[in-house]
Amino acid sequence: MLWLEGENLEVLAKDFMNRRSIIVRASWDDEASVWVADSSDVPGLATEAATFEALRDKVLQMIPELLELNGVTSDLHEIPVHIHVEQMAHVSNPSLA
Repeated sequence: MLWLEGENLEVLAKDFMNRRSIIVRASWDDEASVWVADSSDVPGLATEAATFEALRDKVLQMIPELLELNGVTSDLHEIPVHIHVEQMAHVSNPSLA
């Protein structure tokens, strides 16, 4: 896992305190047949799971642990986490049917 030190951590902490929420990107990996998630807001957050629900649970468990390990603090009792989901699907083209 990646943890930040010194000036980079200070920049992350200030940026986080200004934004006061976390954005996580989640997508389906067809090749591996798993959901994957990462976030540039939480250094070290990268995980995968067989279902979206399992991925969500893992992400929500990992975030407080990684924030603590990276020394990032907040005065919020609960930190909002936005999980942006991307999954590609295909539909038939009616003009070619």
